[in-house]
Amino acid sequence: MPLPEIIEIVPLSAPVSAVVTVPGSKSITNRALILAALADGAVTLRGALWSEDTQIMTAALRDLGLSVELEADTNEFCNRTIRLTGLGGRELNGGTIDHPLSLFVGNAGTAARFLAAFVCLGRGVFRLHGTARMHERPQAALFAALRSLGYRVDSPNNRLPADIHGAGPRAGNCQVDISESSQFASALLLCAGQGKWQIELGGESEEEAPYVAMTRQLISAFPKSGGEFQIEPDASSASYFYAANWLMPRKHGERIEVAAFPKSDWQIDAAFPQFLPLPAEVSRRRELGDSIMTAIAVAPFGDAPAKFRDLQRLRVQECERVAALKTELAKCGATVIEEKDDLTVFPSAGKMRGAEIETYNDHRMAMCFAIVGLKTEGIRIKNPSCVKKTFPNFFQKLAAPAPSGLGATILDPRSGRVLSGEELFAD
Repeated sequence: MPLPEIIEIVPLSAPVSAVVTVPGSKSITNRALILAALADGAVTLRGALWSEDTQIMTAALRDLGLSVELEADTNEFCNRTIRLTGLGGRELNGGTIDHPLSLFVGNAGTAARFLAAFVCLGRGVFRLHGTARMHERPQAALFAALRSLGYRVDSPNNRLPADIHGAGPRAGNCQVDISESSQFASALLLCAGQGKWQIELGGESEEEAPYVAMTRQLISAFPKSGGEFQIEPDASSASYFYAANWLMPRKHGERIEVAAFPKSDWQIDAAFPQFLPLPAEVSRRRELGDSIMTAIAVAPFGDAPAKFRDLQRLRVQECERVAALKTELAKCGATVIEEKDDLTVFPSAGKMRGAEIETYNDHRMAMCFAIVGLKTEGIRIKNPSCVKKTFPNFFQKLAAPAPSGLGATILDPRSGRVLSGEELFAD
């Protein structure tokens, strides 16, 4: 049964001890899929996230003619073992100008950007298109870099949909501005070895681009001649459970933890537990990635004002996240001030109240405010199935009994009925 159009989170009434598994990293999985496609042999990806964004990437690679095999993961339902046979130097075959090969990228930024560079290594014409929101998201800097490398990109407004003319590897140099998205640089770097490209970053220093550092580390560690690669759990997804742990009272040392939490420094959001309790200032550019949204959502429960800086990239992601966070927190009674690309959230625990949360079809909005609902009575989440983008069984994790879940009650507010675990999967 599908998730209802709206659900209500019932606050936890007692402390919880739990160790929760979370699916694999989306960022690592979609990078690894491109690297596996470029490998000289068969690559087995273990712990790979299986959600809407990675399904979109996998479907596109199959449409491009690659062999992709899937197996269930016994440790995490929303992971898969993926076996992909790389190109081994072969070139992709695209369509023609009159009949381009169509590749649907949904609202997956990683798929849209990484595939744009990847298909340049093929021959023929490839049409990338996605959802209406994906057609609004920035692409211009990436398209400019590809053009400077000698590839033809047809797009009247430098956004999707776009027709990309593959011309195979061609040595060249380019500069890419990453001020709007570091995914532009990652897309180029993933394909640079095969394409014989030299990439220079502009608009922001590499020290301020942790996802570019992730890409470089992944390229260095990846088995280019075939083999196995282990994908670590998603640190951004883990942030919701560490936030819940911070919010919940303890009587006998109870804790909510995440199993196999990443020990590497590949994911910037692995630092999230170090930011609880919240410091006076946190930067989206230097200190946290997407998990800064989790921090903003729970900041009303802090003891002092918290300022969240450098949020400009949040404005051009799945929704205009700065405006969305401010609007929905205000509905809940929180005091939030927006100044340029910064948000300051003031202690508001005594004023927090129930509200119907608009998620803007953004998975992270749904998950952030679900955690608020564990502490605030009457939080109702609209369009909860949007979590399928990165974490389809998120609400199942909230509702599952401890120690594998938090034991939260989730209602269909229209009937007052408690939803079963089977009904909480976002399909």
